[in-house]
Amino acid sequence: MTSTDQQPLGSPFSAATTAEEVVAGHDLSGRTAVVTGGYSGLGLETVRTLAAAGARVVVPARRPDAARAVLREVAACEVVPMDLADLDGVRSAAARIRDRFDRLDLLLAVAGVMATPERRTGPGWEGQLAANHFGHFVLACELYPLLAAAGGARVVVNSSAGHALTGIRWHDPHFRTGYDKWLAYGQSKTANALFAVHLDALGRGDGVRAFALHPGRIITGLQREMTRREQIDRGWVDEHGTVVGAGFKTPSQGAATGLWAATSPLLDGRGGLYLEDCEVARAVAPDTPMDDGGVRAHAVDPEAAARLWDLSVAATGATPIVVDPGRDFR
Repeated sequence: MTSTDQQPLGSPFSAATTAEEVVAGHDLSGRTAVVTGGYSGLGLETVRTLAAAGARVVVPARRPDAARAVLREVAACEVVPMDLADLDGVRSAAARIRDRFDRLDLLLAVAGVMATPERRTGPGWEGQLAANHFGHFVLACELYPLLAAAGGARVVVNSSAGHALTGIRWHDPHFRTGYDKWLAYGQSKTANALFAVHLDALGRGDGVRAFALHPGRIITGLQREMTRREQIDRGWVDEHGTVVGAGFKTPSQGAATGLWAATSPLLDGRGGLYLEDCEVARAVAPDTPMDDGGVRAHAVDPEAAARLWDLSVAATGATPIVVDPGRDFR
């Protein structure tokens, strides 16, 4: 997949489309989905919408009791304890899911952190890269046999327009030489996009297709590490916390692109694409203002995606996805 493949498909939806509108008419009975971050913000909207369409939904949760309380009225939903920053815990959660199900139709990586103070996890990894990328990377690798067994699974990874801030800092991905919370966030979002590119390249022979997306500008719990003053200064909210920024979406509108990626027949036979506003995003120049949308070439570059994959396997010890050289990749 390259930036030249980033061409809109003529989707009937838009930035104003809601989660319910995207899934209307889809019967997901018999489908199983895993949604990280599924008990707040965009993840909660995603879970509610999938369940209402008939899917069974599994929600890995760092705070399982809180998740169960929020989701108690959602039918066909179960919670599995998991902290994305704890890779042993990610493996344990994946093992529980493998014991419970024999196939997985959808994996939606919605959970994330943004602009956090400097934190180290594992062997000194930068915290945003660890939570946003490494945790989801290991989860997808551990669940891959279930995805392959579905014969048409989709993996959907929430990236962000923040990917425009930086590519992968190959010389210093863990910010050993000086921490910048926004560059760290931007790198993790580029990693999310590149992860989808290479997962799709590996998985398409098994019918596993992967997409990354920008959900849009939404005020949710993702901003919990930012002060009110920071959000006011950026023009996002007023002194009372009311959203005043132009172009902000509701949580339902923010969840729509991920659900479109998971269900749209327009994406059949496609993958490795970066999406926004329920459409394939256009490739844009590096100096394009971030709020103008589009995807930068560094976030869909297949060579960078393969390099990041190798780095991630080496760092995490994730179970490699082995590609049969005799498979038909058409």
